[in-house]
Amino acid sequence: MKQDIQALMDFLTRSVSPYHGVNEVLRVLAAEGFEDLPLTGDWELRPGGKYRVDCRGTMAVAFTVGDTFAPQDGFRVAANHMDWPCFYLKPNPEQVAAGCLKLSVEPYGGLIHNTWMDRPLSCAGLVTLRGEKAMEPERRLFDFGRPLFTIPNLAIHMNREVNKGVALDPAKDLLPLAATVEKEFNKNGFFLGKVAEAMGVQPEDILSFDLVLYNAEAPLLLGFDGEFLSSPRLDNLTSAFACLAGITGPQRKAGVNIAAFFDHEEVGSQTKTGADSDTLTFLTEKIACALGLDRAGYLNALLSGFLLSCDVAHALHPNKMEMYDSSVCSLLNQGVTIKMNYSQKYATDAVGVGVVEGLCERHGIPHQRFMNKAGSPGGGTLGKFTATNLSMRSADIGVPILAMHSARELMGARDQQTLNDLVSAFFAEE
Repeated sequence: MKQDIQALMDFLTRSVSPYHGVNEVLRVLAAEGFEDLPLTGDWELRPGGKYRVDCRGTMAVAFTVGDTFAPQDGFRVAANHMDWPCFYLKPNPEQVAAGCLKLSVEPYGGLIHNTWMDRPLSCAGLVTLRGEKAMEPERRLFDFGRPLFTIPNLAIHMNREVNKGVALDPAKDLLPLAATVEKEFNKNGFFLGKVAEAMGVQPEDILSFDLVLYNAEAPLLLGFDGEFLSSPRLDNLTSAFACLAGITGPQRKAGVNIAAFFDHEEVGSQTKTGADSDTLTFLTEKIACALGLDRAGYLNALLSGFLLSCDVAHALHPNKMEMYDSSVCSLLNQGVTIKMNYSQKYATDAVGVGVVEGLCERHGIPHQRFMNKAGSPGGGTLGKFTATNLSMRSADIGVPILAMHSARELMGARDQQTLNDLVSAFFAEE
């Protein structure tokens, strides 16, 4: 187990932005023999082939083609998302106050604000540079690669009510400190200059950037027997890791298996690289066309398919048990969780549960179910969007975690293997 969990920890450490996460996925796929396909252009596919598609930098799709493919074989899709709640750096972010340089940020997703205080932070993402053509700027991944920033708390002596809970204003209270400054300091262009210096380019060559603040603390095992994994970005890189393990493992002999790595789930999925776009619909149709199916055959392949929506689940919190339904809850280190919600927050129904539990029983995979307490709406996942767009049977699954959407989350170290095993069984089952 330690070797397997170390591989997840390495994946978490390298995936410091959605761009870096997708890049890591594509790197692993290339090492496993997956061939590149262009997002645009014609595709030539062959039986037994393995392929990868880079979808605009923050979404990737990998798929395998069986020895045969007929509409009744269907598509099997395991989908996840590569983004997490964090802060994005604004253009021209510099502000000066009290002899310090601080940076303007925009909150992204439903993050727990106070968990980002007093932590070592860095930033990473995509930088665009002037290219030979105006319509084709050069794209480069960027990571400062070391802790540079922090967001300090106010001392309790100046806020005696802090332990009763304090609202934090992102435009005022959550600006990271980056440097101390002298009286003659010129803040204009300072941050861009530091990015340019680290990249070895001139500041005027940088057109724009998408850079996220990330928690620079490393993942680590906790507990007397190392039974907990504490790490940033468990939501939802645990699922991305499982989908990657599944699509690179043994595959069924008939049909097409697809692993979809989406972006923007934390802000609603309604983007060109989110699950509520037509991107995956277009790509599945391109697959069908390249394999010789007509339109009716393609639609039948979709309708014969199945979707595993992979996203983390809520573990029962030992200190807040009154917030849960004790009859349908998931525990740390007790296995992969099937998520259910009759208001369709999750894309699971009785058929989906039956499929997942059948796979788990056949392959000896520990599993459990989760439902929100009545009256608590809970969160949603990408599953309902993807299942709706593809018109597929579906189920929502994931590893249970605590401190979801915190700057640092907690999971049972044994649970990752159960999710890996389930996705792998889903792709291999004839």
